[in-house]
Amino acid sequence: MSLREDEENWLTSDTHELLSTLAHNRHTMSGNKKRVQFRAPPRLVERADALADVFGDDRTDILVTALREYLREATHDDTLVQEIAAAYYDDEISFEQLESLVGAEEAANFRVLKRQLDTEFLDEVADV
Repeated sequence: MSLREDEENWLTSDTHELLSTLAHNRHTMSGNKKRVQFRAPPRLVERADALADVFGDDRTDILVTALREYLREATHDDTLVQEIAAAYYDDEISFEQLESLVGAEEAANFRVLKRQLDTEFLDEVADV
């Protein structure tokens, strides 16, 4: 899927869910935020601004909501979850990062599996 198609899908996805999420975010977003800066295609920024106007929000609210929704949906993708787990098993990400991506329960399961895999590997090496 092209970047342009991604843009189209993001902005044409379930608008009611986005409205609900925006309303929820107004009440749950904390004052502890980290400033980030990035470059985006002008058309994408214009569309985000237009959507912000429709919802009576600002660009930041739209982008934070879109990012939050993307991360929530992405971590329900089995292939991506397996890639995240592999990164954890290979010590590319910390347990805290794993937990923030997949949730506490699934992260705990991956930690147990990693310990079992490490123990099994050590046992195999010891037998050689």
